[in-house]
Amino acid sequence: MTAIDLGLPTLGGLEGVPTTDARQTAKDFTSDQEVRWCPGCGDYAILAAVRSFLPELGLRRENIVFVSGIGCSSRFPYYMNTYGMHSIHGRAPAIATGLSVSRPDLSVWVVTGDGDGLSIGGNHLVHALRRNVNLKILLFNNRIYGLTKGQYSPTSEVGKVTKSTPMGSLDHPFNPVSLALGAEGTFVARALDSDRKQLTEVLRAAAQHRGSALVEIYQNCPIFNDGAFDVLKEPGERERRIVPLRQGEPIRFGADGEYGVVRDPATGSLQVRKVAEVGEAALVVHDATRDDPSYAFALSRLGGQDLDYTVTGVFRSVDRPSYDDLARAQVEQARTAKPADLGALLRGKDTWTVE
Repeated sequence: MTAIDLGLPTLGGLEGVPTTDARQTAKDFTSDQEVRWCPGCGDYAILAAVRSFLPELGLRRENIVFVSGIGCSSRFPYYMNTYGMHSIHGRAPAIATGLSVSRPDLSVWVVTGDGDGLSIGGNHLVHALRRNVNLKILLFNNRIYGLTKGQYSPTSEVGKVTKSTPMGSLDHPFNPVSLALGAEGTFVARALDSDRKQLTEVLRAAAQHRGSALVEIYQNCPIFNDGAFDVLKEPGERERRIVPLRQGEPIRFGADGEYGVVRDPATGSLQVRKVAEVGEAALVVHDATRDDPSYAFALSRLGGQDLDYTVTGVFRSVDRPSYDDLARAQVEQARTAKPADLGALLRGKDTWTVE
């Protein structure tokens, strides 16, 4: 099995899933279905990244399942030569939870979008993370409703002019990484659809994690929100804005590493400063394995909706018992305990006579 490139501990996310000795390639994970996304859609890059890294895991295709909800991203299962389910709006985490708990021999992935996962599906997403269900959740964030033709979404910026907000959105957007960390997700990361190297590294780390793993992926919608993340791809701006996280290294960025992240001694918050002004010794050394989520949450608050500072990589990766393992252990405990007396249950105190 391929080691995680980010230097994070392997927590056994694939434990119990049957492997194969056959050599696999991206072609083996490519279905016979025509990929039907708009030309230029960021989903193509994400699909290619997933297809290319899955063979490294050495898992049997019949033991991998992709579950999606509703939206452009939710076509994903059709294009993977694995098992898959195109489920109902927002409910993919609930359906995937049932699969994960009942089938420890499966590697279960959820593919959702910012509308599907954070609007009607927000409750299911939050509780899957809270419970630490052994799911790998890919949240495609294009800051718009694409499938329903361009309405504002839970991640659209304040003032966003769309078909449903002709005078500009009044809603304050979700920060999906902050939301996941607030739910105490045990693995939370962010990547860009255009950064194939980092996206692949993050996906590998998510696959190895045992428990809930959420990866937010900034993804371009060329029809209804084209160029939403172009500022993160422009030479000069890219180096100034993107803050890459590397486990065990000082958080430093910029064309020549001129900027760094420091902790404000007065407020305890994280801030960006020029390294020449504060010195390298003042820089925060990234540690995604901190049990207290407040550090990772502070990282997620750097920058804002204008993408001034955009932190990418693994924010948090901690070890906590997964809901699946705990539930199966409890069932086994009940099975081996004293046999239940059904008659006593039926005639117990919690009964009523209806006349």
